[in-house]
Formats: sequence, structure tokens, C-alpha cells
Amino acid sequence: MRAPRQLPLPLPLDPSYEPADLLEDPSNAEALAWLRRPGEWPGGRLALWGPPATGKTHMLRWLAAGRGWPVLSGPALSGLPEVPPGTGLAVDDADIAAEERALLHLLNLSAERGQKVLLAGREPPSRWPVALPDLASRLRGMAAVAVQPPGDPLLGALLSKHFADRQLRVDPGVQAWLLARLPREAGAVAEAAARLDRASLATGGKVTRPLARAALAGLPGFGEAEDDASLTGDEGASPPGPRLL
Repeated sequence: MRAPRQLPLPLPLDPSYEPADLLEDPSNAEALAWLRRPGEWPGGRLALWGPPATGKTHMLRWLAAGRGWPVLSGPALSGLPEVPPGTGLAVDDADIAAEERALLHLLNLSAERGQKVLLAGREPPSRWPVALPDLASRLRGMAAVAVQPPGDPLLGALLSKHFADRQLRVDPGVQAWLLARLPREAGAVAEAAARLDRASLATGGKVTRPLARAALAGLPGFGEAEDDASLTGDEGASPPGPRLL
């Protein structure tokens, strides 16, 4: 009797932000160098910016956890947010803060107290579409460092991490096959892992090349390159990874 089809459940993903999972690569080396030296931030402020899924949140949380800083969410900022005295603070997704006045208050109060502030967003603060002149002025004066799109070694490590976060076992050969065909963007790697997770749950089977072809057929930029002789099977060597911090 054929086994019933398993429906994928919309379970929330709880990604790992452990320091040991933070990967150093030429794409984020400059940002990490700045994060290691908060005492050198001009005016005590720094902004990380770059495309989605490039590790900004991970780096922000790594610094905050190591220094005991609270982490605030930009979309949740409203009213007069509480700013604990005597410590720095970090704001993720600060470019989409719920209220501009809340972000302005936070920056003003932290400046009065001499507190360090780390922000993260998809564009440099000088390009954030804010309406308040005072906030725009403060953002234009903030030092910003870009997180570049990842290279192939980091993309391979990111794909493996996304699978591990989802507790999805994928043979190294299949991972290498996927990396040869996925767009060279961290966001595309994250989306591919999510689609493969759903497909694996729906079929109740492991991630294979046929399943990946079907699941990723509509993913923009996913290509069907000719099979390499070294990737003839699902087993193979793990894709190279960058250095762990």
C-alpha cells in the first residue's frame, strides 16, 4: 500500500547565531575588522549594510552577545524605546524602523550617554528614505561598512548551514551539484534550502538531484549546467568552506 503523502508544516525556523557558526570570508572581512574595534567607530556609531542573507544579523548578534549589548528590532521600534544605560546597543533591520522618531530618540539618547550603537540594514544609512531632517542628518554622518556578496567558498558553507539549521541531511555531492547551478547570491541559497526542505517534507524522501530539479525549477537563476564527471553520483566531497571565527 502506498504511504500517504506527508504535508509540509509551516514550522518557524530558528537559525543558529552561535559564534562558532560565524564564517569569515573576503566578502565580510572588512566588516568584521570594524566590529572588532568598537573603540574606533567615528562618533561611537557604525552601520552594517548589504544584500539580504549575507550574515549581517549574525555579525550584529555576535558582537552584541560578546559585549553584553541588547539587540533591538527596527520593525518593532515605537514610542520611546528603552535604552539601557552603561552599555552599547544594536538595532537589526534599522532601515525599516517602525517609527522614525523612535530611532531618532534612540540615537540622541545613546549619544548623550556616550553609548556605542550598531545598526544593520540593506542600504547605507545615507540612502535610507527617512522624512525627519534631524534623523537624516544623523544617518548621513554615520560610518558605514558594506558586507559584500559572498564568494563560492562562503556560499557552500552557507548552504550547508541552512541545511543544518533545518535539520536536513543532504549528501555532499548533491550540495556541490546545487552550488554549480544556483545564483551566486546568499538570498538564492537561502531560498533554495527552504524549497528543498518543503519538498523533502512533502515527499518524505531525501534530497536528490531529481527532487532538487523539480523543487527549484521556478527559482530565478537556477541553471541546469552539464554534469561534471566528478559529480556523477550523489556522494562526493564536501564543498570547501571559509574559515570559522
